[in-house]
Amino acid sequence: MVGEAGRKGEGVRSDCFARIELKDSGGIELNVKSKVEAMYGDKIRELLYRELEFFEIKNCLLYLEDTGALDFVISARVECALKRANPEIKKEFLLYMPERFFKKSEKERIRRSRLYLPGNEPKFFLNAALHEPDGIILDLEDAVSPQEKDSARILIRNALRSVDFKDCEKMVRINQGPLGILDLESVVPHNVNVVLIPKVETGEHVRAVDAKIQEIRKEKGIKEPVYLMPIIESALGCLEASYIASSSPNICALTIGLEDYTADIGAERTNEGKESFWARSVIVNAARAASIQPIDSVFSDVGDKEGLLNSCLESKGMGFEGKGCIHPRQISVINQAFSPSQKEIEKAKRIVLAYEEAQRNGLSVVSVGTKMVDPPIVKRALKTISFAENIGLLNKEWRSEN
Repeated sequence: MVGEAGRKGEGVRSDCFARIELKDSGGIELNVKSKVEAMYGDKIRELLYRELEFFEIKNCLLYLEDTGALDFVISARVECALKRANPEIKKEFLLYMPERFFKKSEKERIRRSRLYLPGNEPKFFLNAALHEPDGIILDLEDAVSPQEKDSARILIRNALRSVDFKDCEKMVRINQGPLGILDLESVVPHNVNVVLIPKVETGEHVRAVDAKIQEIRKEKGIKEPVYLMPIIESALGCLEASYIASSSPNICALTIGLEDYTADIGAERTNEGKESFWARSVIVNAARAASIQPIDSVFSDVGDKEGLLNSCLESKGMGFEGKGCIHPRQISVINQAFSPSQKEIEKAKRIVLAYEEAQRNGLSVVSVGTKMVDPPIVKRALKTISFAENIGLLNKEWRSEN
């Protein structure tokens, strides 16, 4: 029985290729070819022996071609190769998870930017947090070819345990249908904060995913919540948006995938977005009605910084709170666009101070300058203030400075 997993060849870095041949006798034979042999060769072999012992493999030929992969990548590739060689193997070889890598999340946390990373490309994982997106999405769906879904699933499981994503919210986009359920079994026990559900068209779809997550949480004794972000990508999904948005109390946000949506309605996607204005408005209204965050689709032209900024400002004006990213260079533009401007902060401060002064004086009517201010405007100003405080644009002691 023979199994292979991973990548090799020119252009491959921070990854490895594993080939294992299971035998009936002869013991364990390792053949390791590594670019870091001089420094880490012994440690690589120690890891391989430990993993083979865990899986109770006593006789095999294991070939490993390494281009500087970290332990979590090597162990994932070897585990996948073993399970391809012998599908009866069900155990998981889990590396130690440092306590500092365990990150809690909140349903209403800031989600301006979320960076998509292909789930089978470990070279993108290691430095993703340095670009400071609000969230990092390890993608098991469109970014992974069908024949590599099993390999990416194990790799992402290990990354959730072994990569320091710092303050970024840890998200995983699962596959559709039964494959998505398998994805949940691999990632939910390992500190994923948000599960993105692709191509949602009914509330039942969301509830099925949520039910499986709760089953896993109960079985594994997981106390921290796992939030959901349904992705609407079709005309039917838009028509069902309000039902989808309110289908589970664990939904934190609703978003849209415009490449699939425009294909579904037979339109060409443009940077101006006129063809998707109705659909995006539906997402905003459905999300707000359900008291969750509306998040806009990605901007696909990574070289058009001005176009991205204009798209972000339009999204913000429509009521969206964030946008997807497909390249790190988009993150700073998105974060800045969806953060309150200094003008917005100053206006919010005036409204809040006037409101609090009126409250102290027992007044029910609040005015700022020549304009009357009603409760919804005060609520929005308080949200702006809280946002600015949380991202460091406003000192939390600002009232004493005024």
